[in-house]
Amino acid sequence: MLTVILGAAAAYGLDARNRRDAASKARWLQRTCRRVLAVLAVSIKSRGEPAHGAVIVSNHLSYMDILVLAAITPVVFVSKKEVRSWPLFGWFAEKAGTRFIDRTKRGDVRRIAEEIGPVMADDLTVVLFLEGTTTDGSSVLPFKSSLLEPAVAHGWKIVPVALAYGVPPGRSMAREICWWGDMTLAPHLLNFTTLAWVCADVNWGGVLVATGDRKGLAERLHGHVVALKGELR
Repeated sequence: MLTVILGAAAAYGLDARNRRDAASKARWLQRTCRRVLAVLAVSIKSRGEPAHGAVIVSNHLSYMDILVLAAITPVVFVSKKEVRSWPLFGWFAEKAGTRFIDRTKRGDVRRIAEEIGPVMADDLTVVLFLEGTTTDGSSVLPFKSSLLEPAVAHGWKIVPVALAYGVPPGRSMAREICWWGDMTLAPHLLNFTTLAWVCADVNWGGVLVATGDRKGLAERLHGHVVALKGELR
C-alpha cells in the first residue's frame, strides 16, 4: 500500500493535470482510492445509480467510507477541520480539494456554502456526512441540518446513500471496519490490513431536489438513509 500512496503523491506533485481544478483533483483521488482498495482487498457492491452533479448524503461508519465513495465516482468532501491534521489522510484530503469546516463556528457554514457553490456549478458531486461523526453501524444518528442550507437555497439535487460492510466469518464490522468512539487510528488501520477481504455495500437512493426548510429536509433524508440501510445486510 505504501507504494501506491507514494506513487499517488508523486503523480500529484509532478503532473499539474492532477491538480488543475476541482474536477482533476477528484479524478486523481478516484484513481488513488481504487488502487488503495485493491491492495486492501476491498471490493465494492454498488446498488443503484451513482450520483453525478449532486450532493451525496450518507451514513458514516469509517474512514473507509471516504475511499469507497471516492472510488465509485469523482467527489469533493466536506469534512470537519480536525481531519486536516490527521497523518497522511489529512494531506490527501487537502490535496483532493476537501472543504474543511469548523463546527464550533456557526458562521463557517456560510464560507463552506460559498466554496462548494462553484463545485456544484461545475457539475461535480459533494459528499456530506450529516451525522457529524462515525458510528458502530447499529443505527443512523439524527442528521445535523446546517450544511443543507445552501442546498435548499439553490435547489440542488441530493442523493441519499447507505453504506455497510461485509467481513470474513469470525471478524467484526463494528470493531474492525467501523472507526468510532475513542478508537485510535493507527492500530485500527493496522488491524484492518489483517482482514482477508472486505465487501463494501453501497445502496444509492433516487435523486431528490432540496426544497422546504433545512431541518425538515434533514429529517426526510435521514428517513431515506435508514430505509436504504435496512435493504443492506
